[in-house]
Amino acid sequence: MVQSNGAHGEADATEADTTIQEGAASGASTDASLNARVKQPDSGHHKPVIWMIAALVVVALIACIAVVNSRSRKTATPTQSDSVAIGIKLAPVSLDIRNQSGSALEQLLIGNVYETLVSRNSNNEVEPGLAKSWTISNDGLTYTFKLNEHMNFSNGDTLDATDVAWSINQLKAKQYYNSDQVENLKQASASDATTVKLTLSRPDANMLWYLSGRPGLVFDKDAHYDAKTTAVGSGPYVVKSFDSSNKLVLQANPKYWGSAHKARTTTVTVRFLPDDNAALNALTSGDVQVLSPVNANMTGKLKSSGKYTVKATEGSDKFVLAFNCTGAKTADKRVRQAIRYAINHKEIIASRGGVDAALGGPIPSVDPGYEDLTGLYPYNPAKAKSLMQQAGYSTNHPLKLTLTYANVYGSELGEQLRSQLSHIGIDLNVNTVEFSTWLQDVHTNGDYDLSLVDHAESHDFYKWTQPDYYYHYDNAQVQALYAKALAATDEQDSAQYLKQAARIVSEDAPADWLFAYRVSVAQAKGVTGFPSRLTQSVLPLWKVAYTPAKA
Repeated sequence: MVQSNGAHGEADATEADTTIQEGAASGASTDASLNARVKQPDSGHHKPVIWMIAALVVVALIACIAVVNSRSRKTATPTQSDSVAIGIKLAPVSLDIRNQSGSALEQLLIGNVYETLVSRNSNNEVEPGLAKSWTISNDGLTYTFKLNEHMNFSNGDTLDATDVAWSINQLKAKQYYNSDQVENLKQASASDATTVKLTLSRPDANMLWYLSGRPGLVFDKDAHYDAKTTAVGSGPYVVKSFDSSNKLVLQANPKYWGSAHKARTTTVTVRFLPDDNAALNALTSGDVQVLSPVNANMTGKLKSSGKYTVKATEGSDKFVLAFNCTGAKTADKRVRQAIRYAINHKEIIASRGGVDAALGGPIPSVDPGYEDLTGLYPYNPAKAKSLMQQAGYSTNHPLKLTLTYANVYGSELGEQLRSQLSHIGIDLNVNTVEFSTWLQDVHTNGDYDLSLVDHAESHDFYKWTQPDYYYHYDNAQVQALYAKALAATDEQDSAQYLKQAARIVSEDAPADWLFAYRVSVAQAKGVTGFPSRLTQSVLPLWKVAYTPAKA
C-alpha cells in the first residue's frame, strides 16, 4: 500500500495529535461549554470530580479524533489494484511459440509465461535468466551455463538441465521457428542437474543474444497440452485464457520459482486493439490503463488532460517496404532504386506525428553495426524519373505494381506511397489484407510485388543473408561479411563487418526502410513498472502495477 505524507498522511496526523495533547495540558479542549466550566473557581470535594470528568472527556475526544484521522488516512491512501489492462496492436493467431511466426508472441510470452536460458533487458543487453552465470571457451565453441536451483514449471514439474538440453535439441531437430538463428549450435547436453553445456560448430557472436529469444526457450519435456491455446512455462504468469480476436488474460503463477521477477499484479489482461480510434477510446474510457502503441497524432489531448503520461520509446522496429527481388517487375534494380529516391520520408514521418526516426538501412540504432545510411537514397524525384525511364516506364506508360500489407497498419501509409510513386510512373495498387493472410501469402509463399511490415526484431540482419526468406535477396558478399561478423571474437570487429554488409544491402535497394518506428506509449497516472524501451519485442510485465487515483 502506498503511504502518503500529504494532507492525510502520517506527518499531519502526528502534528494534530500533538496539538490536542498541548490543549489538554493547559486545561483547554475543543468543547466551549467544558472550557467555561474548567475556568470557574471551585472549592471543596467537588473539584477533583470536575477535573476527573474533564479528563475523561478529553481522553474520549482524543480517541475520537484518532479514529477519524485513521479512517481519513485509510480513505486517502490509494490501494493497488489486483488487475491491470494493456492494449497492444498486433494479436498472435495462436500461442504456439515454437511453430508460429510473429513478434507479438515473443512480446507477450517470453519473460512472462515462458523463460529463456539467458534473459534480455530493456537496454537490449543479455543478462542472467534461468542460468545465473556462464562461461565461454577461448575458441568460442563451448558455452557452459550454471542454472538457478529449485526451479519448476507452472504445473509443478521440476525444471533442470535436462529440460534445457531437451528444449534446445528439439528446436534444432524439429526446426522450430528461429532455429536458423542458431545454425552454428551443434548440441546441448546436461552435465548435471544445474549445468548445461552447448557445443558450437563454429564461433557465433550472436549466440548469447539469440538464446534470450525463441532459441533459448525452455519447455517441460513431460508436459502435454495444446500449445495453440495455452502454455506450460516457468514464468511469473500463466495463461488464464486466450482469444486471438480479443484478448490474452495472464494470471500470476502461484508456483513461480523465483522471487526477483515475482508478479506484482494478480491479473494482467492484454487486449488486441488494431484500430487506432478504438484503442484510444479503450484508454480514455478506462478499459485499458496502458496503450502501446498509441497513434502519435492522437496524443495531444492525452497530454493536455493531465491524466496520462505519454512517451516515445526507442526500439528495434523497422518499417520495411520490401521489394520482391525475384519478382518479374521488381527484379530490375533500377526500379527498386527509383522507388527509394521517390519516397519522401520526412513527409511520411511528419504525417505520423513526427516522433519516428529516419532509417536508411537494415540495422536499427539499438543494434551492433548501425550506421546512418539515410544519405544513400535522399529524396530526389528527378533521379527517380530518370531511372524509371531507363527501365522503360513513365507517367504516360506507368509500371503497375501491387503493395500488399496487413490491415493492422491502416490505409494511410499505402495511400501516401501510391501518391508519391505516381509522380515517377508507378501505378500502385494498395491491397490491405488480414494479418494471417499476409503471413501466408507474403511471408511464407513470397508471392508479392511490394510489401510493408514492421520488423520489430533486434539482431535480425541474418534475414538479408537468406535467399529463401521472403525478401528473396541474394548477395554472396553480404553473406561472407555476415559470416565474418559471427566468427569474430571481438565485438568491435564484429560490428564493423556488420556495418559493411548493411551498406551493401542498402545500396542494392532490396527494400526501403521507411522509418525507425519509435513507439508512443500512453499510460494512466498510477501505472508503474511498464517497460520504457523495446516494448515491441521485449515486454516483461512482472513489474507492472496500477494504483487508481483517489476519486
